[in-house]
Amino acid sequence: MTDQLRTGPTSSGDGCERRPATGPWVLLGVGLGGFVDGILLHQVLQWHHLLTAHPDHPPTTVPGLQANTLADGLFHVGSWVAVAAGLAWLLVAWRRGAPAPRPRWAMGLLLLGWGLFNLVEGAVNHHLLGLHHVRDDLGGPLAWDLGFLAFGLLLVLIGGLLARTDPPQGASAGRATTVRSR
Repeated sequence: MTDQLRTGPTSSGDGCERRPATGPWVLLGVGLGGFVDGILLHQVLQWHHLLTAHPDHPPTTVPGLQANTLADGLFHVGSWVAVAAGLAWLLVAWRRGAPAPRPRWAMGLLLLGWGLFNLVEGAVNHHLLGLHHVRDDLGGPLAWDLGFLAFGLLLVLIGGLLARTDPPQGASAGRATTVRSR
């Protein structure tokens, strides 16, 4: 293997510039957002579990807590799969010659993915299915659920802004990246 220095967007030889892959960064953000939710809200703060609002699985009984713990574990598996798939996708893109992104652009896409996770999880689990609320331990959880959705929207907006203000094409000209080839 040899190291080659590649600056900015790379050319594929056909006159087309290669851009950093977008999808893997968004998928990584979805998975990492799931980990933040599962670890911080489910385990550290213990505000809710995945099924705490479901009448068949109250967290106040041992069988209910067991069902919630299992559901939380499966939720973590899903988050892990999203992160693993994002990393695999990223590695494939880099092996195919996609350049490494600028850090601000990548961070923007990570935040965008986290925000998308919050919007989908909040809309589906909190509102459509009613499986749990952000604060199941309080009466009147609607304000917390709406705050969770607002935070997700804020993450999407900030992430989109970061990605748009630091685009990979053109703006990365002159920035060096190291690419390994065989």
